[in-house]
Amino acid sequence: MSYRKLSDLKKKQLSRAIQLLMLGSIAGFASSLLHAAVEDLAVVKNSTEVQELETITLQANQLGEITENSGTYSPGSIATATRLVLKPKETPQSISVINRQEMDDFNLTSIDDVMNHTPGVSVVTYDSERTEYNSRGFAIQNFQYDGIPMRRDSSYSAGNTLSDTAIYDRIEVLKGATGLLTGIGDPGATINLIRKKPTQDLQGHVSLGIGSWHKYRAELDVSGPLNQQGSIRARGVAAYQYKESQLDRYERKTPVFYGIVEADLSDRTLLTIGADYQDSKPKNSTWGGIPIYNAKGEFNDMPRHFNNGARWSYWEQYTRTIFATLEHQFEHDWVAKLQLNHQINGYDTALGALAAGHPNPVDGAGTSMWAGRYIGETKSDAADIYVTGPFQLFGRTHELVLGGNISKSTWKNDGYGPEPGYNTQFNDYYGWVGDVPEPNWSQGSHYDNRETTRQNGLYATSRWHVLDDLKIILGGRIANYKSEQVKKSGIFVPYIGAVYDLNDNFALYGSYTTIFNPQSKQDRDGKSLDPLEGQNYEVGLKGEFYNGRLNTSLAYFQLKQDNFGVEIPGVLTPSGGTAYQAISGVKTKGVELEITGEILPQWNLHAGFNHKISKQQGEKVSTLTPENEFTLYSSYKMDPWVAGLTLGGGVRWQDKTWGQVSNPIYSQQVKHVVDDYWVVDAMANYKVNDQLALSFNINNLLDEKYYTIFSWYSTYTWGEGRNYNLGLTYKF
Repeated sequence: MSYRKLSDLKKKQLSRAIQLLMLGSIAGFASSLLHAAVEDLAVVKNSTEVQELETITLQANQLGEITENSGTYSPGSIATATRLVLKPKETPQSISVINRQEMDDFNLTSIDDVMNHTPGVSVVTYDSERTEYNSRGFAIQNFQYDGIPMRRDSSYSAGNTLSDTAIYDRIEVLKGATGLLTGIGDPGATINLIRKKPTQDLQGHVSLGIGSWHKYRAELDVSGPLNQQGSIRARGVAAYQYKESQLDRYERKTPVFYGIVEADLSDRTLLTIGADYQDSKPKNSTWGGIPIYNAKGEFNDMPRHFNNGARWSYWEQYTRTIFATLEHQFEHDWVAKLQLNHQINGYDTALGALAAGHPNPVDGAGTSMWAGRYIGETKSDAADIYVTGPFQLFGRTHELVLGGNISKSTWKNDGYGPEPGYNTQFNDYYGWVGDVPEPNWSQGSHYDNRETTRQNGLYATSRWHVLDDLKIILGGRIANYKSEQVKKSGIFVPYIGAVYDLNDNFALYGSYTTIFNPQSKQDRDGKSLDPLEGQNYEVGLKGEFYNGRLNTSLAYFQLKQDNFGVEIPGVLTPSGGTAYQAISGVKTKGVELEITGEILPQWNLHAGFNHKISKQQGEKVSTLTPENEFTLYSSYKMDPWVAGLTLGGGVRWQDKTWGQVSNPIYSQQVKHVVDDYWVVDAMANYKVNDQLALSFNINNLLDEKYYTIFSWYSTYTWGEGRNYNLGLTYKF
């Protein structure tokens, strides 16, 4: 977008942002880049032997610590909450991090895998191509890539949750509202995916894997300098995976490519340019799930391998991203950073699935197909610029961030129904194998969506060292938002945080911010609900041990919201979508407990317990997400007994959930309860030598049979049964 095309208001805001940034540097606040801090990490192996671990390096990208080769599950420093690079103990908000070591140990190759390991995040499966993540009782639609926000629409899934983790160093989940940096945001959480960065030295690996359901995977990762001086560095990642599943006939191919180049334009200026590319190409995709009840009102217990999709059904998704970053060091430890991101998320579908109705348990009669063709993509452009560094006031050193960002996102969708006369009835549900002809998609039933969303804003964050033991974080954002349904300017989002160090290990903290989130949900008349608004409070106790290699957190949170959208049972919008009504006074309270890192030499642990309850006038809402969750994953290096062997495992448990669904023997919707369940995983890794390693992972070791429900469709989907993966990795 050119400056000429900006509105007068946006020109004034952009000019003001530039003036603020220039004044900050002219006033003497500008500085050198945060130098790489290298910490020797030593772990006592036994009473007479010390093992040297590879170092963690604080990179010059203002995103926090690189976790690759750290040897621990510890998150290191992070910047997702406020743009300030802080330790977890210094951040007045809950954050969970799945780092590179944990992803490698448990073979977490997809975002779905990572979310299943993340404390406080529950996963609801809609069908074979769509999952939705929930935290604190609310869907997570906010994704970030290296801190740049991008929204996701779970109804028209386009690659976000199918991302391959081969290109990421770590995945951060910031709990609570995040409007300070994003403008609008979900009150539950934001997922920030931090990409891998080039290395000063040549390194790389090749890995191969084979697993259940004809899973085959290959991965290549190469990084290092491109010139003798090391002033230009690059990294390339390529991965390819083919996988079938427990579903009959289903298969998916996933190619992934990623490249990034860093160039030292001078000893004070760093330029980064990169791109990533991913396709998801499935066959025999499901749509919706299995009807919960049969015609007699009994649970419709189908086998886990049942696929309701037609043989021609597919839901292809793709992601294309180009990004660039320019960083400059000034004197006195100040840094300026400009970040640009262009991303395309798209989908191409032809969907047919036997999902409507309630089958007769005797002959399978009484069901029909859904059929639809959808082609669309979302193009998103974002720019963020800020300066950050220390300043002196009242005899103490404090930190400041001044920045602004602007983004534009355009979604285009074309939908088609089957031609008139196409038979969607099928009278043998239990004999279904997907053998039906694909319809000719009718231009007569064609409809399209064209939606553009624009955001811009200015933000500031300051960290005040009031006392040696007390730090106060004050921040705020002036945001403007415009979409097809909502236009609002001058939205003020405050952020207040405090951290008080009790001693070297423990700190008390508290934070407050507000929630503003425009909604795409519509009422029975097709009108969008008013934006979700509210407040987010959090207090807690954080701990840090072994020089940051072990972190703990205990948090109490409370959310208050108005205009919260709830489904109107059995009511559709004029376009045929789910109808919602806005309710006010929704309150969510909860407790989160988490421990991450190395609890003893060579023993890593990531565990958490989460409890939440959401109510409105005494009635519970957000019941499709569990009120209680527990996760624990751990690994131990067996070097004292078997050199090179690492053994580990984990469990995740979630409480019962429920929702209002249709049952044919009742005129109104009924409450369907999903029982609580446990899932147990196990892993083993054996280093043959410094270069070669073998791995073996088993998911759902006890073959727990569990499912999640999609209440509006009145369907359910089985979780994956027991499966394994055998891997081989060669490092160079």
